[in-house]
Amino acid sequence: MAAKGRHLHIDYRVTQAGDLTIPARSAAPSRRDNLWQGTCAELFVGAADQHYREFNFSPSGDWAAYDFHDYRERAADLPVVLAPAIEVACVDDQLTIAVRIACDDLPAPPAACRLGITLVLADGAGRLSYWALAHPAEKPDFHDRRGFILPGTSLINP
Repeated sequence: MAAKGRHLHIDYRVTQAGDLTIPARSAAPSRRDNLWQGTCAELFVGAADQHYREFNFSPSGDWAAYDFHDYRERAADLPVVLAPAIEVACVDDQLTIAVRIACDDLPAPPAACRLGITLVLADGAGRLSYWALAHPAEKPDFHDRRGFILPGTSLINP
């Protein structure tokens, strides 16, 4: 993961991905809701206040972005967000979802952000599992800001 130029690049890698249900590539990837109901990479970006933004990236190429004023308090409007570039590869039982989003689409400059990097994985039976850099509570809750453990300063190239 790195901020290169004016874009944030994140590579999600899942090993032993053979049993996962991976959505087929959309003919015309677009913004869609409820992507988390299947295999989906996610990014939570918290600003210094309680404001945060959630991004969802499906292997289908579809994506979503949501703004929150506070814990699960969704904002009525989200500023215009550019469609992220989403590249997917599944080779030798490894799934890779490479994402590039504009830094201008973060809720604050990278140095002022904290990140929660997460995945929802659907297996062949439709069961979902929830993966994150940190699960601060007993039950997975990606909106819990205690899980936004990666400082935005780590995105800045020296």
